[in-house]
Amino acid sequence: MASSMDLVKKGKETMRNKESHVEYLAFLSVKYSVDADNFFQALVSAAENQKSRCGCLSIECRSKQRERAVLLVTKGSKVVAQFIVPTKFLQNRENPLNNIRNADTLCRRLVKKPIDSHSVHVKDLRIGMKSVNLKAEVVEIAEPKFVVTRFGNHASVANALISDKTGKIKLCLWNEQINSVSVGDNVQIENAKIYAFKGERQVRVGKNGVLHAYRNVIAS
Repeated sequence: MASSMDLVKKGKETMRNKESHVEYLAFLSVKYSVDADNFFQALVSAAENQKSRCGCLSIECRSKQRERAVLLVTKGSKVVAQFIVPTKFLQNRENPLNNIRNADTLCRRLVKKPIDSHSVHVKDLRIGMKSVNLKAEVVEIAEPKFVVTRFGNHASVANALISDKTGKIKLCLWNEQINSVSVGDNVQIENAKIYAFKGERQVRVGKNGVLHAYRNVIAS
């Protein structure tokens, strides 16, 4: 079994590269002081029954496919997070959050460390840039189109227009990414690449990147 120091090292590297959703969910359970087992079961329940609660958090399944589910976590009128989780993850008999959740040093550091500390502005994006972190608002989303990739696979693709205070840029959404965001959402993008498509800059979040959507909700 890995030691706490191993878990801390693994967790720091994963949160920096965002290669796994497990550490992020463990981080949320610590930040909002909810039991890791109850939080995991609430995620499973939401995927199965549309909605669930865990302590101060409400969880809603916004969409579900055979392999993945899009979950929205809120606290009162505030959106905490929206993310995609594989259904295989939700089918674990043992809570995969526990090892990370129990690494207290890691959890304290994750809570204190801002995830978006190295975000750049739209105006500074250049074609060919890699490992790009960006925060922006979704302005519009085009209708999805069905395409055949160069590997012969069928896929859905849609272009979203995102903006920050410095400018606008297109964000290419593939398959389940399309249903994970809505117009008006704030998106946090990590480890993306900037491509040229028909003479325009375009942000693409590949398999090693992360796309999180948040909505600022104003209480009535």
